[in-house]
Amino acid sequence: MSKPVAVVAIGGNSLIKDKQHEDVESQVRAVEETCRHIAEMIVRGWNVVVTHGNGPQVGFILRRNELAYPEVHATPLDVIGADTQGAIGYMIARALDNEFKRRGINRSVAAVVTQVLVDRDDPGFKNPTKGIGSFTSKENADLFAQQGWVVKEDAGRGWRRMIASPIPLKIIERDAIEQLIRSGFIVVAVGGGGIPVIEDEQGMLKGVFAVIDKDRASSLLASGLKADLFLISTAVDKVAIHFNQPDQRWLDRITLSEAKKLYAEGHFLSGSMGPKIEAIIAYLEANRQGKALVTRPESIAEALDGKTGTWIVQD
Repeated sequence: MSKPVAVVAIGGNSLIKDKQHEDVESQVRAVEETCRHIAEMIVRGWNVVVTHGNGPQVGFILRRNELAYPEVHATPLDVIGADTQGAIGYMIARALDNEFKRRGINRSVAAVVTQVLVDRDDPGFKNPTKGIGSFTSKENADLFAQQGWVVKEDAGRGWRRMIASPIPLKIIERDAIEQLIRSGFIVVAVGGGGIPVIEDEQGMLKGVFAVIDKDRASSLLASGLKADLFLISTAVDKVAIHFNQPDQRWLDRITLSEAKKLYAEGHFLSGSMGPKIEAIIAYLEANRQGKALVTRPESIAEALDGKTGTWIVQD
């Protein structure tokens, strides 16, 4: 690959800005804005693989299932993952295509519905910890529990269904993604962490009732592709320690060993920056030529120039 490769993981704010802008048209506008900043990377000579979340969209489909049943059959969770990958992949591909036309860039985009292999004996299946769908009342939570769901109260925000979040082991379509990059395509892949699949006793793939952390799967893809850069776009310009405390400190540039130390000391919360730093550490350990960057979508160009963002580099 002559051009450097970046895996760019776009966060939920790249799709849904807030509770007042959850409709499809608002999602499209948010994606178009994010894609303008990704196009800027491509102008600068990067080959890009875009990954994305799908949590709210999965929740919307689950709710539609509940409202439509029994008039319409329910949709299995692995198929919901494929549905949302296709829909969001289409939004991103269309937005990038149009941005390329505006800029006179001769590049093509391909969105790949992506399966991700997990261990059928992953301990996560015995202890579901990943919230799915919207928050609900105790009464609804009891109904979900009667239907076989694991339901937990979430920090005073209400009750929520929980499902397993197993560790991703292999990107099934990785070779196809790599061939597309080599052929000059910009690729959208591993949406929502990928569709979790296991191998049965005969080695056949089978979808499972689970979700995979988007940043973990993106890290695995970036490692497998030996990407030069793993960029996580999020809601803040930089990573901070002592976040929202009087002694808060923004981080401009830290090494892998410093990131591991800060992570071990508990500076990054599990519900926010923790999984992102964990994913970056895994990528940097697997790819000793790589570097990572965390910033907001609208700050990508400035961050690449070293003017903002948090860089995490090899020691």
